[in-house]
Amino acid sequence: MESELHTRIGASRTSLFKVIFPNTTNHYNTLFGGKALELMDEVAFISATRFSRKKVVTISSDKIDFKEPIPADTIIELVAQVSSVGTTSLQVRVEIFQEEMYRPATRRRSITGQFTFVALDENNKPTSVL
Repeated sequence: MESELHTRIGASRTSLFKVIFPNTTNHYNTLFGGKALELMDEVAFISATRFSRKKVVTISSDKIDFKEPIPADTIIELVAQVSSVGTTSLQVRVEIFQEEMYRPATRRRSITGQFTFVALDENNKPTSVL
């Protein structure tokens, strides 16, 4: 069972690439914090679903650390992976890395956070995530 759990956690790793266009930035020409949270929740949801293959809903986001701003015209990679598993819930860690479009070797982690999901059955009641 432990081996299967580790296999499923590994298979939950999900990456999503985006370009930060001006329509997603604030008056400082950097990514809106709310947009970053939206993207993080989306990739976390995909990771949780890939792990459980069940209907899941976000119940919390924890400790979102904005380490540095992400300017427009930047490529970002969102990386999510299940980090812990409970009975009906699981946690997904999400990291956002940024890199300049036209300069090599500029990749750095800019935002991190943790999202908690609950698996739901056909009656929208909590059910086992496994």
